[in-house]
Amino acid sequence: MQQRLNPIVSFPFILCLGLLILNDFYLKTTYHNHVTGKLSDLCGLFIFPIFWSVLLPRYRSAIFIATALFFVYWKSAYSQPFIDFFSETFFVIERTVDLTDLFVLPVLFAAWISLNKNQQRSELSLWQKRTNPYIIGAIAIFSFYSTSKPRYTQRFDQPQYVLLKSNKLIDIIDYEHLQYYRFDSLLVVKIEELDLSKQPIKYDDYNKNDAIKNLDYSVSLMLGNGVQLVKPGTITYLNIRTPEGVDSVQFNGGRLDGKFIRKKDGRVVSTGLYKKGIEDSVWTFQNNNGKFSSKVTFVNGERTKKQLFENEIVIKTDYVNTREDVVQYKLIQIAILILLFIVIAFLLIKNYRQVAEKLHMKKLWKWILCIVLPLVVWCIHFAITLLLGDYYYDIFVVFGTAILTYLITCPLFFVAVFGIQLRKQIDLLWYTLLFALAFSIWIEIDIYLELAV
Repeated sequence: MQQRLNPIVSFPFILCLGLLILNDFYLKTTYHNHVTGKLSDLCGLFIFPIFWSVLLPRYRSAIFIATALFFVYWKSAYSQPFIDFFSETFFVIERTVDLTDLFVLPVLFAAWISLNKNQQRSELSLWQKRTNPYIIGAIAIFSFYSTSKPRYTQRFDQPQYVLLKSNKLIDIIDYEHLQYYRFDSLLVVKIEELDLSKQPIKYDDYNKNDAIKNLDYSVSLMLGNGVQLVKPGTITYLNIRTPEGVDSVQFNGGRLDGKFIRKKDGRVVSTGLYKKGIEDSVWTFQNNNGKFSSKVTFVNGERTKKQLFENEIVIKTDYVNTREDVVQYKLIQIAILILLFIVIAFLLIKNYRQVAEKLHMKKLWKWILCIVLPLVVWCIHFAITLLLGDYYYDIFVVFGTAILTYLITCPLFFVAVFGIQLRKQIDLLWYTLLFALAFSIWIEIDIYLELAV
């Protein structure tokens, strides 16, 4: 058995595991470039098949083949529907479609050679004997699930341009989500997405408007010396040629302010209005035949209505909740949860008063219930968050919430089962629901406070 675990305590495995964690949690964020992007793929492809081949030695060939096939699928655009479904249903996962990542696939041959070499070794060095393979294995599992510290970004449905003064030569690979357009001493920067310092409580237009409040200043800081802000009140009209078409825009200082028109092949494909960098009024979008395909209504930068057209006839109208609407609905949701909590608490008190005889259970079963039921509490709480879900969790928050739920409710079950003691079997269900509702109310109130700020 110990010899089978040799690959996990080998120097190449531990080195790649350490680099994977260091890169995902520090290097990617600090030095975000092509090297750090490929390093995680390289190290992950090395340790992943080795780890599972140690656990399932009979299937190691299948594990290596499946790893290669899944990596190709994951890095292709074909995996996007699954990622969208999983992110909307459970918690947010991300990956970048970059076919150049497939160049790291040959590392699987190195992993195969390392696996065979270390499994055949009968003697280990002193430091390997002192290294606990189970601890290394636990760290490896953590690295698989938490590959990459979550990167929170704000993307834009409509173009976001800023206008700056600059004679500086811009290296287009410095920031991959920026595009540059030069007009003599003026520099137009198109922002495709912004990195956020923390996860928004809700990805909506309110959050987007807050993220771009000082967009021209933020971009000027990113580009560094040689870039200056355009003085507010300076009106500039420009036609910007992009792959999507020719955008006719108006700037007030460094921000979009006024009519926006996009033309492609001489046809108008979209029109709208910006006020201080955020969308306003009605935006229209046209198809290849020059007919309306959709209209979006904005009020103070927040979408309130979306209409779809067919042959210039409205076929669907959707009304969109603003942040103010979401805050009001959240209050209603909290009120309903509190009402349910009161009802269940009343049922528990009623059973306790009406039934004098305590429910007889073996001590072993009591211990099992106190250990297992906190997991059920978390599952119910998670189901409630999905039911109410108007915000997104990432994998770190999910696991963190699960641990916190367990640590809080496990002692409470010991108090209920051994201290207060049960009167009826159904009390187990009531206590489980009571704790799940209490935890959900706490979380929802915290969400409400963040939404209302």
